[in-house]
Amino acid sequence: MKTIQFLTMEGCHSCAEAKAIFDEALTNYPNIKIEEIDIASEEGQALASKYSVMASPGIIIEGELFSTGGVDKDKLLSKLASM
Repeated sequence: MKTIQFLTMEGCHSCAEAKAIFDEALTNYPNIKIEEIDIASEEGQALASKYSVMASPGIIIEGELFSTGGVDKDKLLSKLASM
């Protein structure tokens, strides 16, 4: 099982867009698990600090920062397909 850590913040438009992409795409990728973490939580703050996430959403795939801030849908879907 592959894991994606998804750092989100309440009221974040880009987070909602990324979540919609994940919800739609993950039906095709049962081997991928999304771990949604509030960036304001203690765990979220620790991850944001570790990966230098300055804007939400922060997407960490298998221990590597994939993106921060807005999400490029095509790039994200391509990455999911390669997992």
